[in-house]
Amino acid sequence: MQKPRVLIVEDEPDVAELVRHTLERNGTAEAEVVGSGDEALRVITARPPDLVILDLNLPVLSGIEVCRIVRSRADARHLPIIMLTARTAESDRVQGLDLGADDYITKPFSLRELAARVRAALRKKVVAEEPRTLVYRGPHLTADFDAVDIAVDGSPIKLTRREFELLRYLVQNKNRVVSRDKLLERVWGYDRLVETRSVDVHVGRLRNKLRGVGRQIETVIGLGYRFID
Repeated sequence: MQKPRVLIVEDEPDVAELVRHTLERNGTAEAEVVGSGDEALRVITARPPDLVILDLNLPVLSGIEVCRIVRSRADARHLPIIMLTARTAESDRVQGLDLGADDYITKPFSLRELAARVRAALRKKVVAEEPRTLVYRGPHLTADFDAVDIAVDGSPIKLTRREFELLRYLVQNKNRVVSRDKLLERVWGYDRLVETRSVDVHVGRLRNKLRGVGRQIETVIGLGYRFID
């Protein structure tokens, strides 16, 4: 079975080689290294990888610009991106995640944890590529998940990627209770590497954006959440 391909975008050769060696040594993936943002975009276009590990402080184009451009392209919109950077400020983390990064890891970092997060993101990608056509039409909510088109009472609603995936999974399992651990696994792709509190925060934001429809996302105390049709 062919191994996944990971593109490492890092302008510090020692760090890039360490990450490449770690991923290839434990069999997680085959890795390719580039040292600038513009070169990363060329590789993503010519030889699309299965996942990108992206530094933010890059020559020519910053990692933030690379992420923004990738997320604007239909052919790369769902390419998993893990930001790996020395920027530790909360504002940087929030900006990266809001742009559509799947994960944000700060330096210095654990090689074992990085490899685990890469494997989790790749598993999530496989799940995301499973055939699933889903359009939901309720009295107030219309959601065409293939077209990435969400509307409440006819007005378009803009969701972050995480909020979109959260809504999709809840709607796919409508009228069934979904645990926080299951949401972390299927939406975040982590194996409990983050706290379940993250789920509660994102559900709260999603409810606010959906306005009155947010009441259809019911909290089941001690168990998780349920989308009521």
